[in-house]
Amino acid sequence: QVQLVESGGDLVQPGGSLRLSCAASRIIFTIYTMGWYRQAPGKQRELVAAIARGGSTNYADSVKGRFTISRDNAKNTVYLQMNSLKPEDTAVYYCNARLSNVNDYWGQGTQVTVSS
Repeated sequence: QVQLVESGGDLVQPGGSLRLSCAASRIIFTIYTMGWYRQAPGKQRELVAAIARGGSTNYADSVKGRFTISRDNAKNTVYLQMNSLKPEDTAVYYCNARLSNVNDYWGQGTQVTVSS
């Protein structure tokens, strides 16, 4: 059974930084597109950033220049470095591994709260 385990969520002050990690198991990690999504209370889940197996990346406009997604294929892990955090970044952050409509997996989520 595929597992995606997120970590790194925390309470941080505005302007602070966090790094989220997502460790994947039981998939051929290198062929999957890995993504980070987030869902704030009362809002739909949205894409934050994604990284394809070749390393190309894309970001939501709201996080461009502040967040960086990266992957370590040797460790089966994807990261999200979040800098200059804002209160509107508060959400549950979910890791996603996608190869196809069938091979599409989610982690359990990690809470990020940006507040003074």
